[in-house]
Amino acid sequence: MDITQPVEQQVLSGAPTGDGPLAVYRHAVSRKLIVSDPAQAAAAERLQALWSKLRHYDPPARLARNTLLGRFLRRKPVDEAPGAEVNGLYLVGEVGRGKSMLMDMFFATAEVPRRRRIHFHAFMQEAHRRIFEWKQANPGGEDPIPPLADRIAGEAILLCFDEFQINDIADAMMLGRLFEALFERGVVVVATSNTVPDDLFRGQPGRDAFLPFIDVLKQHLDVLVLDSQQDYRRMRDATGDTWHVPPGPAARAALDRAFRALSEGAPVRPVTLTVMGRALAVPQAAGGVARFTFSDLCARNLGAGDYLAIATHFNAVVLDDIPLLTPDNHNEARRFINLIDNLYDHRVKLVASAAAQPDALYPDGTGAQAFERTASRLVEMQTEAYFGLAHLT
Repeated sequence: MDITQPVEQQVLSGAPTGDGPLAVYRHAVSRKLIVSDPAQAAAAERLQALWSKLRHYDPPARLARNTLLGRFLRRKPVDEAPGAEVNGLYLVGEVGRGKSMLMDMFFATAEVPRRRRIHFHAFMQEAHRRIFEWKQANPGGEDPIPPLADRIAGEAILLCFDEFQINDIADAMMLGRLFEALFERGVVVVATSNTVPDDLFRGQPGRDAFLPFIDVLKQHLDVLVLDSQQDYRRMRDATGDTWHVPPGPAARAALDRAFRALSEGAPVRPVTLTVMGRALAVPQAAGGVARFTFSDLCARNLGAGDYLAIATHFNAVVLDDIPLLTPDNHNEARRFINLIDNLYDHRVKLVASAAAQPDALYPDGTGAQAFERTASRLVEMQTEAYFGLAHLT
């Protein structure tokens, strides 16, 4: 799953991209595309400083270690190479603070010939796949981490990760050595996260073995907390009711208002997510919020991977026109259950219009009993307590 979300085209349109992210940010504020925020402005200034240091940064690719020539002509350590003093940036803050928007401004303006922006979960999936493929091609071979690092550094010397988070022990065990190898090769990392480095993988089995990676991360990335005033606990008050019955003009107008409130008036455009090589269309997206109809998501042959992509990429979903569910539309109901499970597990905020309240949405017949858990989750997802939870990526 490779998710790429460039800066909103309306923000970049006409912006002085050749002058760096700070100029783009100020241009967007002056055009009233975004609201001025002191914390965002400070982060834009820090990204501007990094942008200046990285202009035309392109250290030569390191020779592969598993070649005879590479063993004799291995490059000097990166701390002896030009530009090696450049630290990356770890931008941390609560949801809705504008972290991804700022990183997108930086990525879009970076004058680095080899660069890549990717959701961190997708990067880890790709890394595991590449290690598996390398082991298949090199049975009994040496350590796969150096060739993996060579390949990644050859593709991009600047890596921008959205939603950096560690939830998997396999990821935790790999990361320290992989990132140390990437930093040795001169790779610069910019990441957004909801979690400060010292809290990554906290409370998980095996965390002691993960602690050296945190030290490596803090050595090579400056940590900047984006402490803006937007508070998601107030989001439900801004949107009003979150479940509108029945669908129709009044409900549609309410969902229009909720979409604008959740996205804070950000420009709206269609986007495409790539899930296992397939395109997943998002008809409307703005400011971390996506809007769909029930048919968009449940009348098509979508699966768990599609709903996971939506749940990890967007912190809120506006969903129009949920019908009554019966055994006659069992496939749609099954997909809807899967969708809600993913949204709930990742604490995605939901505003919807429906033919009935959750407890009456699947009234009887085969499948009605299985829907009871989904109905319970839908009721909980309307509460202020749920709206106060941070988005899990």
